[in-house]
Amino acid sequence: MINTDSLLHQRLGGVFFIAEIELTHESLEDALGREAVAQTRILGREFRLVIRSGLPDEELSITLYHEILEAATVASPHPPVSVLDLNEAGFEAAARRANQTWGEASVENLNRMLQFYGFRGE
Repeated sequence: MINTDSLLHQRLGGVFFIAEIELTHESLEDALGREAVAQTRILGREFRLVIRSGLPDEELSITLYHEILEAATVASPHPPVSVLDLNEAGFEAAARRANQTWGEASVENLNRMLQFYGFRGE
């Protein structure tokens, strides 16, 4: 079971951090109006996640990997070349690989993923 509180206010990629993770029963949509599992607001180096509650642990883990990689890419003034061409499907595939490679999302594993994709802190 992922303890989302353990992810709060911990350094990710050397410069980012999760300020809030809200689990909600409300339906979520992406920017194009499609159903979404999560939404992330970026405020400078701070990420605020809203995630649909009730996800199985594996899907919650994949969602956390996905949201953090995508948010770091958007929030970085000079994202690594390895993520520049990722679209929504690319972030999802990267998140699934990260979950298979490093296991359940944790601060340590999220940092491993960010380092793998070239985030070294700024």
